Amino acid sequence: MREITVPPLATACQVGGLADAVFEHAESDPDRVALGRRTEDGGWADVTSGTFRDEVLALAKGLLAQGVRFGDRVAIMSRTRYEWTLFDFAIWTIGAQSVPMYPTASAEQVYWMLHDTGTSACLVEHEDHAMTVGSVIDRLPRLKRLWQLDAGALDELLVAGASVDDAVVDRHRMAMTPNTPATIIYTSGTTGRPRGCVISHANLMAECDNIVARYRDVFHTKPGDEAATLLFLPLAHVFGRMVQVAAVRGRVKLAHQPDLNAAALLPDLRSFRPTFVLAVPYIFEKVYAAARRRAETEDRVGPFEKAVDVAVRYAEAQEAKAFGTGPGPGAALRVQHQLFDKLVYGKVRETLGGRVRHAMSGGSAMDRRLGLFFAGAGITIYEGYGLTETTAAATANPPERTRYGTVGVPIPGTGVRIAEDGEIWLRGDQVFTGYLGDPKATDTVLRDGWLATGDLGALDEDGYLTITGRKKDVLVTSGGKTVSPAALEERVRAHPLVHQCFLVGNDRPYIAALVTLDAEAVSHWLWMRGKTAPPPADLVRDRELETEIRRAVVAANTLVSPAESIRTFRILAAPFTEEHGLLTPSLKLKRSAIEQAYAVEVEALYKDVRRL
Repeated sequence: MREITVPPLATACQVGGLADAVFEHAESDPDRVALGRRTEDGGWADVTSGTFRDEVLALAKGLLAQGVRFGDRVAIMSRTRYEWTLFDFAIWTIGAQSVPMYPTASAEQVYWMLHDTGTSACLVEHEDHAMTVGSVIDRLPRLKRLWQLDAGALDELLVAGASVDDAVVDRHRMAMTPNTPATIIYTSGTTGRPRGCVISHANLMAECDNIVARYRDVFHTKPGDEAATLLFLPLAHVFGRMVQVAAVRGRVKLAHQPDLNAAALLPDLRSFRPTFVLAVPYIFEKVYAAARRRAETEDRVGPFEKAVDVAVRYAEAQEAKAFGTGPGPGAALRVQHQLFDKLVYGKVRETLGGRVRHAMSGGSAMDRRLGLFFAGAGITIYEGYGLTETTAAATANPPERTRYGTVGVPIPGTGVRIAEDGEIWLRGDQVFTGYLGDPKATDTVLRDGWLATGDLGALDEDGYLTITGRKKDVLVTSGGKTVSPAALEERVRAHPLVHQCFLVGNDRPYIAALVTLDAEAVSHWLWMRGKTAPPPADLVRDRELETEIRRAVVAANTLVSPAESIRTFRILAAPFTEEHGLLTPSLKLKRSAIEQAYAVEVEALYKDVRRL
């Protein structure tokens, strides 16, 4: 199949903007719990639709009082927290545009985004962020206001807006049209300077409304089991932004968690108890790895592996039934599954709060077996695919026919085309209007209504999309063999001891890999073997550890022909990090930067006589 289009389920909005939903929900059901807000004692306080509307309105008046006007741009540099969403909707209420910046952005990155957008006001979370902006503020003559959340910015604005009449805000909101720009979201910048994607109110409404309509079982609320989600993705990323807007428009209780690490996240999942989560594969990998380590500690790794096998076979049987190629799980498998549901799967679900039955995953590829395990454990993960330019998801697995290992079918209102060279092209109302101030770059990717993504993929006979790589990342060996690194890298990463895998081989005689370790998993691995942790430089030379990583590489090589396989690898003492300029804020590998930073190690891979 070369092309497929799915008609929309949601009617396109002809008037208004994103903030209207806040006011409409407050009018129709003011006492409904719309958000959860963290309290000082670590608990959760309910925020009703009426209260949220009142806070948005009061803040919008404060922004007007401080000089923000219709069409102005306001930057937000903060971790994911309640105030982020509050400011976003207040900004939209007065017809301004928000410019999200990652809280880890460097001074030069901050300068570029503020300069490029001509931002007139900026909200930061704390003093470190204020200092980052302050270090470049002398080069930003248009920046007139700098507010700091942790220094009372919200109270300051509420006081400033107390004398502004509600009608002034209403006039601004009524002047909105769907095609008005809502936000400028910058791409991750894996190659070169990030570009600002102009996302309109219509783009976000089309994206979110069609997803809410298609995934009714996920977003549906019923008495006693209200839909709720904990947002822990960065709101500077389009995926997190889509979650935020979809939750508000879909009347789902929304809470925020600022730290994307297991130690901080898992306790909040257990206390907030969401009904669904939206995450990147890394989160699900961590949950699985923690469950396996717990089983090893309790000397129950054998039963755990059996439980994993049963879950995978059970989910595969369900998948086959959904596609008409099998009868579903047999009686014996159902009995085994029921037994392990009490012993293993229930504990996995409890890790995510106990109420989660659905999840959505995006940002990078998820291993098919991992998706099958979670499905067998009672949590269906709908893997999807999208870009900043498509306002997040363009494809996703449907609830009734999930095909694990793919990124699903087009979401309603979206078309997918595979070009002659294998590039994925996308079309739909959620596709952005262009790159800010860069018509040449816009014309490069927008072609006759289609967005050329730069990603490579294939559609199967049922219209399910599989990502095979990225055009710019394709490696061509000196022998002329073309290799897309993504699938091999993901398979190596499936090993619990592996944190990252990076393939090299452009203009080289064969493919080789740099591998980094998962510190937590390695610590547990050493403890299980009665070993003390050596210095990192010595650890990477541990023969037993090297054997484990070799197994991961050999398993990955079963995916490809010998000419495409990884011939040798090197274990690195430290991971690739954003701080060292080797990862984007959304955790994507900066390939050219890594190859440059590890040039010596890469050269050694082609002098190493120890090959697989």
